[in-house]
Amino acid sequence: MKKKTLVMGASVKSGRYSNFAIRKLIEKNIETVAFGLQEGFVDGVKIETTLKPFTDIHTVTLYLNPKNQKQFYNAIIQLKPKRVIFNPGTENPEFYSLLDKAGITYEIACSLVLLSTNQY
Repeated sequence: MKKKTLVMGASVKSGRYSNFAIRKLIEKNIETVAFGLQEGFVDGVKIETTLKPFTDIHTVTLYLNPKNQKQFYNAIIQLKPKRVIFNPGTENPEFYSLLDKAGITYEIACSLVLLSTNQY
């Protein structure tokens, strides 16, 4: 099963982990959408600068620090993803609590490691 993924905090900068994640998701043939501050493309994936009401999102993988996540709590919950991945540096107990209340699973993990070890 392919897990359509929203990369939150996506960057067009090739050295950023979010950029690596988009490329790795595409390499693994996982449908990918992206949201970030700067519009652009990474391997054909358009980085949106407005959080759209994406549909059928299985996984949201976060590359936003906890302070920058706060404004997106409701929007992410409304997407009704099956899970949210908190990559290193994005850990956020306040958001974990909200996800628990919404019945959304979360993982404190590295998407790149999960993808590289076929545990995604």
